[in-house]
Amino acid sequence: MQIAIDGPAGAGKSTIAKRLAGESGYIYVDTGAMYRAMALFLLRQGVSPDDREGIERACSDADITIKYIDGEQNVILNGENVNGLIRTREVSNMASVSSVNGKVRKKLVALQQRLAATEDVVMDGRDIGTVVLPGADVKIFLTASPAVRAKRRYDELTAKGEACDIKAVEKEIIERDERDMTREISPLKQAEDAIVVDTSDMDIDEVVDTIRNLISQLC
Repeated sequence: MQIAIDGPAGAGKSTIAKRLAGESGYIYVDTGAMYRAMALFLLRQGVSPDDREGIERACSDADITIKYIDGEQNVILNGENVNGLIRTREVSNMASVSSVNGKVRKKLVALQQRLAATEDVVMDGRDIGTVVLPGADVKIFLTASPAVRAKRRYDELTAKGEACDIKAVEKEIIERDERDMTREISPLKQAEDAIVVDTSDMDIDEVVDTIRNLISQLC
């Protein structure tokens, strides 16, 4: 079984995908975390977001895998568990830039496809239903207004003690949406056979119930 959940930053993809996978006993594959791990590696190497050739050279030295320990996904970068290091704004912005690089995407997409070929998965990202798993059994496009997504991100960052301005966060989200939707390789877009779920006025339980019902209808 392959369930693909796509959508822009802050729409709640990871939270919802984790819940669905946990309830179904499927493996949750957070593709965004894999790209964030690559972004962290590039930042550690001192590569500039504007240095395309540097990104291509450096990415070949990054070994990124996913391991499950007690049912929890662990993102492993060159032998190090980096789960707690890949959710900063700096890493997020680098991931948005580096993820457009063809060599970066080719490496990570291959890993994602191999995993989905052997396991029941819930996979979230920006091109799952269009590129990574075009034959997925269920495709969901999860979205919400920029203001709502900015408030969620602001709450997440402040809860971690990271100072930020909500207007600046919203501006970053809008700019990231533009980059993701207009990039040449695997742009963010709704698959033709995906079902749109707008979470702007829904809490987590309502979103999970909605998607669970859709899965029951489609499968």
